Amino acid sequence: MTSVKDFRIEEEPGEVELGLGVFEFTDDYSVFDWGKMPDAIPGKGASLCTMGAYNFELLENRGVPTHYEGVVVDGRPTELDELDPDELDAPPREMAFGVANVPDLPFEDGEYDYEAYHDEAGPNHFVPLEIVFRNAVPVGSSLRKRTDPSDHGLDYDEWPDEDLELDDPIVEFSTKLERQDRYLSREEADDIAGFTPIRKLESLAKAVNRFLTEHADERGFVHQDGKMECIFHQGEVKVADVVGTFDENRYLYDGQQGSKEVLRQYHQRTQPEWVQAVSDAKREARERDVADWKSLCERDPEPLDESVVGLAADLYGAGANAYTGQQWFDAPELDEVVDAVRQL
Repeated sequence: MTSVKDFRIEEEPGEVELGLGVFEFTDDYSVFDWGKMPDAIPGKGASLCTMGAYNFELLENRGVPTHYEGVVVDGRPTELDELDPDELDAPPREMAFGVANVPDLPFEDGEYDYEAYHDEAGPNHFVPLEIVFRNAVPVGSSLRKRTDPSDHGLDYDEWPDEDLELDDPIVEFSTKLERQDRYLSREEADDIAGFTPIRKLESLAKAVNRFLTEHADERGFVHQDGKMECIFHQGEVKVADVVGTFDENRYLYDGQQGSKEVLRQYHQRTQPEWVQAVSDAKREARERDVADWKSLCERDPEPLDESVVGLAADLYGAGANAYTGQQWFDAPELDEVVDAVRQL
């Protein structure tokens, strides 16, 4: 399904009822939409699984519907809050979830056919959008490249050089099933959403963002931005995929990035030629109306130094421990890890 997790179907979805699937979180990582990078980050998959499950249970306790069915332990779905880390051989790496229909999205003559997608999917389906919520505009945010502050009612002539905190969150929509994601106007997003009104997706995104932000603050994090996906099932919109992890969201800890943004920024500093090649390939793909931009990229990423891989592993493990309030991972204290990250 993605470059950092696999999935298997235990029960196929029907026209009305959800099926049952299992995410298998790997230790792979991806930056700049590249897909699987040359290295793996030990323990990363378990960190994402644990944080994702924790957040799903947090949301459901607050009345937000999700497709979550539990983490998989000894072959069966189990609530994370029923587990004791000291009694497990290792943190969970698999998560069970309700599966909606996801038909192929036709692409012909340079255009995607969403009408055909919804005709085949019916009323029990994956909403082919990604919803992004922003509480801040970090220096590395794509929002700075695509828009001006005035587009969002902000009283700035240009984006400031430092991270900008927002009084009210910004919600955006982008494509999800296309080969190269693109941000959408509300009108475009409304057309693509099909059965699901954009206002309902926006309201749900704001609720998810609010709960994640409140919890992050309780644990010493600053929640800057994040993203989510949804399914439409029997007239109800449910949060899907996984939310609130260090891959989906940006978190600050003691003023330092504590998420995948660390790896993204590290590649920008140490492999700028590759980052530029990715940008050039995406632009060429848009100009030529082709879906596979990677085939146009003239460079491949280089592996990371072993010390950087180890530090990234500590960041995922220590961060998950601090966020959940339990010692799932054998990792240093987060303050110590964050101090080391500052030196990268």
